[in-house]
Amino acid sequence: MPRLTDMATVLLVRHGRTTANAAGILAGRAPGVRLDDVGRAQAERTAERLAAVHLAGLVTSPMERCRQTSRIILSRQAEPPKPSIAQGLTECDYGEWQGRHLAELAREPLWSTVQSRPSTAVFPGGESMLAMQRRAVTAIRRRDAAVEAQHGADAVWVAVSHADVIKSIIADALGMDFDRFQRIFVAPASVSVIRYSSGGAELLATNTESGDLAALRS
Repeated sequence: MPRLTDMATVLLVRHGRTTANAAGILAGRAPGVRLDDVGRAQAERTAERLAAVHLAGLVTSPMERCRQTSRIILSRQAEPPKPSIAQGLTECDYGEWQGRHLAELAREPLWSTVQSRPSTAVFPGGESMLAMQRRAVTAIRRRDAAVEAQHGADAVWVAVSHADVIKSIIADALGMDFDRFQRIFVAPASVSVIRYSSGGAELLATNTESGDLAALRS
């Protein structure tokens, strides 16, 4: 991966595996969902990958699993930035689906819509998937502009969030029709790399789980 010096770079990190992930439950915004042992190990691995990169900033979803992942990442930074919470990066509001088993949800009529036509999907008692994408992309682009204005064009920063949220941000960066965003896969604690400019966005890497990130060092 070449050294990036012409604009700020955001690293999208999914939280590590949780107890809900392991149990096949759609956690949503339920409180008390934390990383399990595997998830903590995944976050430690990601923190080690990022240790060679000076981070100009870190923002996180307010969900505990993301804040846990963020703390682990920052623990490996020589000069850790002060983290902040970004409500726009919080998990999708799955409404009445929250807390239910995925195997059960797969039998719901809405499931096929979520998979094949997510642009039309609205969770009962929750938000639409398009609304999730709009607020997540807005949060990322605004924060990226702020980081670049404060720290310069070679700044690198981290956003810790959730699978659907990160997938929606990647889809936007690619200019992808949102109805195809389920083709994107984002593993727990994986790192995806985007840089924005006035002309659009470049997806430099997606769903990376290993490899040296030192080339991003600013």
